[in-house]
Amino acid sequence: MTDNTVLIENARLIFRNFSGKEGQYNREGDRNFAVILDDKTAQNMVKDGWNVKFFEPREEGDTPDPYISVTVSFKNRPPRIVMITSSSRTNLDEDSVPVLDFAEIRTCDLIVNPYEWTVNGKSGIKAYLKSMFVTIEEDELERKYSNQGENE
Repeated sequence: MTDNTVLIENARLIFRNFSGKEGQYNREGDRNFAVILDDKTAQNMVKDGWNVKFFEPREEGDTPDPYISVTVSFKNRPPRIVMITSSSRTNLDEDSVPVLDFAEIRTCDLIVNPYEWTVNGKSGIKAYLKSMFVTIEEDELERKYSNQGENE
């Protein structure tokens, strides 16, 4: 951790909703995703007051997997989101970031910013995306035609 931010390398993203689509657990316009945490990172984040959640164990005796929900907001200070392929690095913005909802991600490194909140006597730390570098897994045809210009 540096400046209270948390760096997560080789992140496993789940519940991706970069488009902000309304769903059973999401209001329209709320962009977010969750990250599976290793035990050490989860323990440190819980100790610091982050809102770490735990999946129910699949089998009796299993340890529950920790994860944290991350908000993606373009309102005040937009996050830096870079999508990397074999032929390019693309900065994603509010209009282009939904492509990550269904992308096949090979690797992902990210940094989250803490936001301390207090409501009705309860408090905690919410995670906001600061920066993220996502390497996309490409198939044979994507690699073969990656140097071809797109028809417009």
